[in-house]
Amino acid sequence: MRASGDAWVYAPDGRKFWGRFGAAGLLVHDPMQGVLLQHRAIWSHFGDTWGLPGGARHEGETAVEAALREADEEAGVPADHLEILASSVLDLGFWSYTTVIAVATRSFEPVISDPESIALNWVRTTDVDSLPLHPGFAAAWPELRKHLGEASAGR
Repeated sequence: MRASGDAWVYAPDGRKFWGRFGAAGLLVHDPMQGVLLQHRAIWSHFGDTWGLPGGARHEGETAVEAALREADEEAGVPADHLEILASSVLDLGFWSYTTVIAVATRSFEPVISDPESIALNWVRTTDVDSLPLHPGFAAAWPELRKHLGEASAGR
């Protein structure tokens, strides 16, 4: 059974975006390990790129709820090990993507728990740009990194 938001939304120019009610992802920073990134399955949209655990929002679900749910479903991220710091919204008028930014208050090891991931890795913030990134994440990363603050420098 499909979740209420699981469907493509098409832009006027034909580009497609996942999530009838928008989408959300979780940028988790662990000061000792870096940021948690997901290597996306080859069959997925923009497959074989690195990005954030995330996905379609359900009807009536907040962006934070969606980001935490998706990160748990895809990477076993324990919500009780996180402190939410901020969020960043890309609003295209007909569709939006919210990145929820959190710091890990306790270390944890992510677990691949569905077929959407090839790998899950903690990546130093200085090394993120060296990976083949999902285009949306690549465009957002410079601003998102600023939210991590001075504590993330070099991690």
